Amino acid sequence: MTTAPPASPPSTGTASDAGPPPSPRPATVAKKPTARYVVVGLVLAGALAFLLVKGLGSALDFYLPADQAVAQKATLGDRTINLEGVVAPGSIHPTPDGVDFVVTSGAVRLAVHNSSSPPELFQPDIPVIAVGHFQGNTFVSDQILVKHSSTYIAQHPSRVTAPNGSKR
Repeated sequence: MTTAPPASPPSTGTASDAGPPPSPRPATVAKKPTARYVVVGLVLAGALAFLLVKGLGSALDFYLPADQAVAQKATLGDRTINLEGVVAPGSIHPTPDGVDFVVTSGAVRLAVHNSSSPPELFQPDIPVIAVGHFQGNTFVSDQILVKHSSTYIAQHPSRVTAPNGSKR
């Protein structure tokens, strides 16, 4: 059994009823996923910016002289910094867990408590870097670095003294 095509509405036969012929349906064109690419691009750009800021921020080591560190103590809070200064003569006192000493920078004298073994070259009248943070009026450190490059010694011969007392 066959079925007849659907019947069209009855026509009155006037030209006004005829209207324009229906236009053929356009072929569907796949939409470009531009929004998706934009989102992925923004996420990648954000991740790259984050890595650059974090990576470069931690890779940049700067040394803050003791006089500047004391002046900025309130803004530094308990942030870890690299404190630079010269070990004051007569200030080195070994402790069970490390060493206490005083660094000088300009007119400032700052007490340092170090909780690790000092390097072999650690002595009075040499420039050092203490890595740590402020705790009250004391700088608490867990690492001491001794500045001893030949370039530094050549530029500042009066600051570096050998253990036997001779100038380097």
